[in-house]
Amino acid sequence: MRNKNPPPFQTSLGGTNPSDKYFIDVPDAEKAGLLPGLAEKTVQASHIIGETGESVGKKAVCESTMTFVLETADAGLGNTLMELWLFYGLALKQGRSFFIDDSRWAYGKYTDIFQPPPVPNCLPPPRHQMLPCPTQARHLVVTSATARSMWADSISKPYPRQGGHGDSSVRELYDLARAGYEALFKLNTEDAKYAEDRMNLLARKTRTQGSSPNNGMVVGVHVRHGDCHPLEYQYRSSYIPINAFTDKARHIIEVSYQGAGRGGQDDVPAQEHSLIVMASDDPMVYESDEFRGAHQAQDRIRLAGKQEVQKGNPNPRVMHHFVDDLLAGRWLLRTHTKKPQPTADAVRLRSYIGRAYMLDLAVLSGSSDVVICTVSAMGCRLLAVMMGWERAMEKDNWVNVDGDYGWTALSW
Repeated sequence: MRNKNPPPFQTSLGGTNPSDKYFIDVPDAEKAGLLPGLAEKTVQASHIIGETGESVGKKAVCESTMTFVLETADAGLGNTLMELWLFYGLALKQGRSFFIDDSRWAYGKYTDIFQPPPVPNCLPPPRHQMLPCPTQARHLVVTSATARSMWADSISKPYPRQGGHGDSSVRELYDLARAGYEALFKLNTEDAKYAEDRMNLLARKTRTQGSSPNNGMVVGVHVRHGDCHPLEYQYRSSYIPINAFTDKARHIIEVSYQGAGRGGQDDVPAQEHSLIVMASDDPMVYESDEFRGAHQAQDRIRLAGKQEVQKGNPNPRVMHHFVDDLLAGRWLLRTHTKKPQPTADAVRLRSYIGRAYMLDLAVLSGSSDVVICTVSAMGCRLLAVMMGWERAMEKDNWVNVDGDYGWTALSW
């Protein structure tokens, strides 16, 4: 039953969308008298990062821009992050100045999780000049709701591996995402320092102190549960078994040091100093027998497991969002006829969850020699981008255990 009904091949990104010869951009229409323009200065309700009152009047409006509006239509942060990276890469390729609007983001302020993005040496345009389409518009605005129409289906379909890593469109998309990652994935100062210290600690644990010609290795494991189910047909209504991850990790450690020791012997000390480092959205995974002895990617921000909730004596280091009324009942990312406004506490807790997710990804990608994950999970695809093409793809250090599929960008 493996790989039954595989998704179709990822289609080509292709060139730009055909131009609309009847389209007149807003600034041109205003100059021609076809649109009245603004009679008076308006108050901007949105918040574009890097835009301040001091900069107005000192800089000119950018010639061509793309503004990405952070919105999270589902409970996950991964899709939004991948979209952000891709569209940053596209804006860079098209020569557009790039701005981020976080005024409606469910996770609070962008700068609570990340450092401010690169700020162009020009101003964003007036809001009425920002258009979602056509793509030839001088000032584009992109949201999760409009992202799909920008590239049709070219970034949404996993492709079966066929001895390589897909066609040129896959690499093109990957490079766009990589450009966005390199420019934007900079954690806030405190979290960045923690991640660096954590990676250094894990590296020290792999040192064999001269008892072997090699140090141990780090195998990172990302386990996604929640509402994300595998592509693998037999597990589509459940999850990939945990032992599929741990068996693969131990096999990689074993074969990596076969004949690598002194005198052509297996390097047992290096094997014994190798680590499995894991991250999961399911707190129960950390408590499983299969991961006994494994290290958590980070323990700065943790989610409460069922056992901790049942004890009724919560650990103050743990986020108990499963029983917190703010997140469990009053404000969830779901469809409402009239969306309730989140409370300040709810936004703060969501920001903590976002920070925990980013720390997991940062430590896994930065410390692991090999990463094992499921391509059906967006976190797995993000990790591939963070590892870099050569390390992840050419050296096969990014290992998917969910069917015989390679990397893809987005899923809608």
